[in-house]
Amino acid sequence: MLLVIDVGNTNITCGVFKEKDLIGSFRITTKQPRTSDEYGLAICELLNYRGITAAEVEAVIIASVVPGIMHSLKNGIMKYLKRNPIEVGIGTKTGIKINVANPKEVGADRVVDAVAAYDLYGGPLIVIDFGTATTYDLISKDGAFLAGITSPGIRICADALWNETAKLPEIEIRKPESILATETISSMQAGLVYGYIGQTEYIISKIIEESNIPDIKVIATGGLGKIIADSTKTIHIYDPQLTMKGLRLIYNKNKK
Repeated sequence: MLLVIDVGNTNITCGVFKEKDLIGSFRITTKQPRTSDEYGLAICELLNYRGITAAEVEAVIIASVVPGIMHSLKNGIMKYLKRNPIEVGIGTKTGIKINVANPKEVGADRVVDAVAAYDLYGGPLIVIDFGTATTYDLISKDGAFLAGITSPGIRICADALWNETAKLPEIEIRKPESILATETISSMQAGLVYGYIGQTEYIISKIIEESNIPDIKVIATGGLGKIIADSTKTIHIYDPQLTMKGLRLIYNKNKK
């Protein structure tokens, strides 16, 4: 079995593959500081809860945008799972060409999403990841990473709304039935969700306009992305497991 780990700014998302099948997944919060023992024990306990023993995990691959936790996380994996994890980075075989000014600045998560989307759906395409930040990446017909746009994620926008205002409450992020809100909570929900739908549609249209690439498929993933994907025809496919699928594909390209 293969354990894939996506270390994001908010959550560490883990998935277990048996061949091509994702047989289990779980999340750990990223922001809480942990020792290598705590990481190792947490992963083993969550695996055991799903009926998977540490000994059944034959390999581990990690994509991370949080360098500060990697020493403890990798040591925990080596100590408790007895596996030396592959970390996606410079020198990792991905099959995606990074044609931007500084390829080292492209986050591992974006590369992994691009690998999965291109392999599963073909190019050209726009890959959108609705995470802590929302990223929009343009991938060419021949699998080159051409450009990337980064904006605050919808939860960051929501946090700013209720943390920086004296009277606005913390709310559930969901799409209200109408944009014509008549009370505070639905007013905030309307501004957040409909505003984010508008941002998404405009950025997609500008990418298509300026790239002058016809017939671009738009693939979305990540957290609250389903709310947006279900509300706009500009997103063709929502794949919540895109990053985990990409990690499996990259592992297969790099396993010895």
